[in-house]
Amino acid sequence: MSDQHTDHLDDRTAKTQDGFKLTLTHQIFIGLAVGIIGGYFINTYDASWSQIVKPFGDIFLKMIKMIVAPLIFSTLVVGIAGAGSPKSVGRMGFRAIVYFEIVTTLALVIGLVVVHLMKPGVGVELPMEAASTIAGKTSTWQQVLLHTVPESVVQAMAEGEILQIVVFSLVFAFAMGLLGDGAKPILTLCESVSQTMFKFTHIVMLYAPIGVGAAMATTIGEHGFGVLGNLFKLVLTLYLALAVLVVFVLLPAALLFKVPLRRFIQAVKEPVLIAFSTSVSEAALPKAMLSLEKLGVPKSVVSFVLPLGYSFNLDGSTLYLSLASIFIAQAAGVDLTIGQQITMLLTLMLTSKGVAAVPRATLVIIAGTLQSYNLPLSGVTLILGVDALMDMARTATNVLGNCLATVIVSKWEGNFQLSPEDPDSSSSS
Repeated sequence: MSDQHTDHLDDRTAKTQDGFKLTLTHQIFIGLAVGIIGGYFINTYDASWSQIVKPFGDIFLKMIKMIVAPLIFSTLVVGIAGAGSPKSVGRMGFRAIVYFEIVTTLALVIGLVVVHLMKPGVGVELPMEAASTIAGKTSTWQQVLLHTVPESVVQAMAEGEILQIVVFSLVFAFAMGLLGDGAKPILTLCESVSQTMFKFTHIVMLYAPIGVGAAMATTIGEHGFGVLGNLFKLVLTLYLALAVLVVFVLLPAALLFKVPLRRFIQAVKEPVLIAFSTSVSEAALPKAMLSLEKLGVPKSVVSFVLPLGYSFNLDGSTLYLSLASIFIAQAAGVDLTIGQQITMLLTLMLTSKGVAAVPRATLVIIAGTLQSYNLPLSGVTLILGVDALMDMARTATNVLGNCLATVIVSKWEGNFQLSPEDPDSSSSS
């Protein structure tokens, strides 16, 4: 699993003659800097020049849009059908999934509350791409319920109806589970599609530096430097929300199940640092598995719960999804109703599954969510300029949350046995 997933293009580098490695993150920062400088000159001399640069940012948006449907379908089917039903995976799988859903739901709520309190998107004045039908739109619960079921999955994919795609994927995966061994060829096919879409996403991300530069030049060229303050406010808002998640959700959960905190922190500090520095959860998976086994979690629990968490327990990413979606709504001047925000939370709770293997794949989920609520997709390229700073924190939180979940499930199962402390552990790397 680690070999095929960690071989990603974010780790592919362009080496200069002196050995310096120019990663994709470096390239995005360079594109951001070039875009800021270019936007300054455009805003200073002729704001209309921004329309010349704008198509290069729009190309990136179109490439993101074409990934959404196949990526969500394949990852959800593989994640659910591949893991099996709660009955087949047993009590441990049921407990793990219950814990995952409680924590990720709390993460979504924290993101929603903090972004409303901080209001980082207010004042950005992100233009709507088309007349929004959200303002003043009222939908009954019957209409919302009926809209979740697609008349045609092909139509749902073509129109970017993300919730309908999720519903179809869930039923499809459940049907595969009932079919048993006869569904193995389909599962193999979906796994191949999933892997292909991972690589597809990596290829699209190679264009990200150009897309970021063009989008930033267009934004600053049209609106000036005032918008940058809001982007850094968005970064601070995310870090604050993640801190709230750790202190008020993960820490109480650890205390409730009597997790040995000092030993746990010592065990996970290196995997979390790997995740923070690479912005890829799966880069930390091999080290996390070894560290948790060494801590005292049985290998059977580690090998089941930790990989399962990579699809169902993305605490940092799910928090970011609700926060970023509302940020874009604030930037576009759109007031979502309480009902729409609750529906968005439920949608994000499902669509966030299975994105850990793709660097910055949360942007794909956000793009699909924006389509569903008629919000401007230009918001994706707006936040991409600072996404690398946010990606490090949310990826580290994903790994921390999954390591804690594995220990908690083991404690819940009653098979956790704290291993004797290694006297050399404090000096080991």
